[in-house]
Amino acid sequence: MFEHAGGAAPRPARLTEAARPPRARMHAPRPRPRPAPRAGRRRRRPSPPRRSHRDLPLKLNQWTNVVRWEFKHPTPFIRTREFLWQEGHTAFATREEADAEVMDILALYRRVYEELLAVPVCPGRKSEAEKFAGGLYTTTVEAFIPATGRGIQGATSHCLGQNFGKMFEVEFLDDAGVKQTPWQNSWGFTTRTIGVMIMTHADDKGLVLPPRIAPRQVVVIPIVNKKMTEGEVEAMNARVAELEAALVAAGVRVVTDTRTNYTPGWKYNHWECKGVPIRMEIGPRDMEKGTVMMVRRDTGAKVEGSQADVAAAVPALLETIQADMLARARGDFEAARETCTTWEEFTAALDRNHMVLAPWCEEVEVEESIKKRSASKDAMGAKSLCIPFDQPPLPQGAVCFASGKPAKSWGLFGRSY
Repeated sequence: MFEHAGGAAPRPARLTEAARPPRARMHAPRPRPRPAPRAGRRRRRPSPPRRSHRDLPLKLNQWTNVVRWEFKHPTPFIRTREFLWQEGHTAFATREEADAEVMDILALYRRVYEELLAVPVCPGRKSEAEKFAGGLYTTTVEAFIPATGRGIQGATSHCLGQNFGKMFEVEFLDDAGVKQTPWQNSWGFTTRTIGVMIMTHADDKGLVLPPRIAPRQVVVIPIVNKKMTEGEVEAMNARVAELEAALVAAGVRVVTDTRTNYTPGWKYNHWECKGVPIRMEIGPRDMEKGTVMMVRRDTGAKVEGSQADVAAAVPALLETIQADMLARARGDFEAARETCTTWEEFTAALDRNHMVLAPWCEEVEVEESIKKRSASKDAMGAKSLCIPFDQPPLPQGAVCFASGKPAKSWGLFGRSY
C-alpha cells in the first residue's frame, strides 16, 4: 500500500516500557494523522456503511494528541515529540467540491492567525518535495519569526485526491449506479500556533497577548498607600468592584488585583509577564478626579480615561491594540521578505535572516540542491516555504535563481523550524 504514499514510511513508534515490569506486549502510540477512515471498513463500533453518493460528503473533525516519529531539534511549542492536533478528514464525490473545501479551510486557518493571533501569514501551495506524501497537492499558511530568521508552517490543508481511496479500495455508487472513488481532503493545525504567537509578539518583560485571545483582557489594580484611611481604602475597593462590573457587562474579560501583600510595582510586573493587554490603575487622585489610567501592554503607552466611560472606552482600546499588533507584525514580516533573482542575492538575504521571494523552476532536484548549497556549519539550509498564491508578474524569459532553467513561478524560500 505504501507505493501510493510516495515518501511515507511504514515505521510506527513502539512503546515497549511504560511501567515496571516491562509490558509483555508492545503498543503503538498514535502516529501523525493519516487519511480518513475508509467508508464501510470494520470498526470496533458498528456504523452504517457509506456506499452511496447520497452519503457524501463525509466530514470528520477531531482534536487528538499524536506522536511525531520523524523528530529532530525539539523546540517548546514549535516542535515536540507529542502535540495536540486538530485534524479534519473529508470525502467528496467530485474534485470541484474537494478543491473548494481545501481553500475554504485554508482561509479559516489564515483568519485564526491574522484575526485572532495578530500574526501575518503567507498563503500558498507547497512544492512537490514539501507536500503531503501521496497527496495530490498541499496548501499552507506560512509564518515567519524575524527575531530568529526562520519560517514556520502555520497550518496545512491537503487535497489527497483519489490515491488513498484506491489504496484502501474505497468506493461509492454515483447517481447512475456506477462505482466511483471519492476525492479526499485532510487539514489540520496544532498547538504550534501558541509558540508562533509568543515568538511574534513577546518581549523581554514576558508575554504580549492579542486582546481577542487573551484569557484576561484587563487587570484593575488599586494603588493604595499608607496615608489612606481605612474608609478611603474601602471606598477605592468598592470603586474597583464597580469598574469590574461595568467591564464585565460590556463583555470584557477582567480581573482585579486587590491583594495587600504585594506592592503596586510588583503587581505591574506580574501582570506584564502574563501579557494582559491593558492594566487599569486607580489611585487616590483618580478617585478625586473620577479617572483611571490605562496602560497598554504592547506599547507601554498610558491613556487617561473617565471612570464613567470605561464600558465604552476599553472595548474600543482593545480593538485598537489588536489592529496595531497585527500592523506592527505585518510590517516586520514584509521587512523580512526580499525579492531576489540571483544566487548571490539569495544567500546574502539569508545571511540577513530574511526570507526570499525568487523565481524558480519548481523541480524537486533543484530544491534539494538549494537546501544543500545554502547550508553552512553555522546555519541550516534554506528550503521552499511555499509558492505564494499572490504571484507578482513573472518577467518574460525569467530563469530560476538556482539552476538557470526557465522559471515557472515565484517561490518563497527561507530557513525554517
